[in-house]
Amino acid sequence: MTSTPGGTFTPAPGLVLNRMGYGAMQLAGPGVFGPPKDRPEAVRVLRTAVELGVNHIDTSDFYGPHVTNEIIREALHPYPEDLVLVTKVGARRDDRGAWLPALSPESLRSQVEDNLRNLAVEALDVVNLRVGDVEGPSQGSIAEGFGVLAELREQGKIKHLGLSNINDAQLTEAQAIAPVVTVQNLYNIAHRVDDALVDRAAKESIAFAAFFPLGGFSPLQSATLEAVAARVGATPQQTALAWLLQRSPAMVLIPGTSTVAHLRENIAAADLELPADAVAELNAA
Repeated sequence: MTSTPGGTFTPAPGLVLNRMGYGAMQLAGPGVFGPPKDRPEAVRVLRTAVELGVNHIDTSDFYGPHVTNEIIREALHPYPEDLVLVTKVGARRDDRGAWLPALSPESLRSQVEDNLRNLAVEALDVVNLRVGDVEGPSQGSIAEGFGVLAELREQGKIKHLGLSNINDAQLTEAQAIAPVVTVQNLYNIAHRVDDALVDRAAKESIAFAAFFPLGGFSPLQSATLEAVAARVGATPQQTALAWLLQRSPAMVLIPGTSTVAHLRENIAAADLELPADAVAELNAA
């Protein structure tokens, strides 16, 4: 495997992302709530990811809550100099694990402080403002919430800003307030609503982080994907990840897993070069 899985993308000076990253959501317990069943394995996953060249880890303090950030700190602190921790704010969990919107200025500031404390850093590398819900982006202004994060960036608590679960108009609105280095939206071979946004991100040097690249809670199922995977000698999941990396030079991936074996399979996809006929077949799936 390459030392920089998938190559690199630089959305801002000094911010270099290896395009095959890792999403920490699955390090928490079932339903992304509570502690993991195997905490030592969770620690091994993180350390192995870094050993294999991952320098981009996606997390949030509402995973658990607090669980994934605490495990990241245990596994990797003091952090490698080139490691980029991308977190997000905009939601809370109740005592039953429900996902609750939390976008008031006071709540956003509190969430940033939670991330700083539990990751044990003085400044967060990237903070994404998460809006919308499980159904996708919502309509309306995000200026107030993004403005709060821009203020915290000016105070030195955040280095870079991003957006999660947003639409094209909201990206434009945010850019009028502060630079946006990443957009994190649902995108995979079966869910391409954001095709135009993916292309816009590449034109504007914004990293497009595809969340649920393998389908998330509804794993990808496609006869075409399975056929192409068999032809290129890879698993369907590896083939879906390779397709994403070839979809756009600005695409960065954050597949999640709670096992080292699955992590190795995912990262190996960064070295899978799909031939043109396979890409065309998958494009038409």
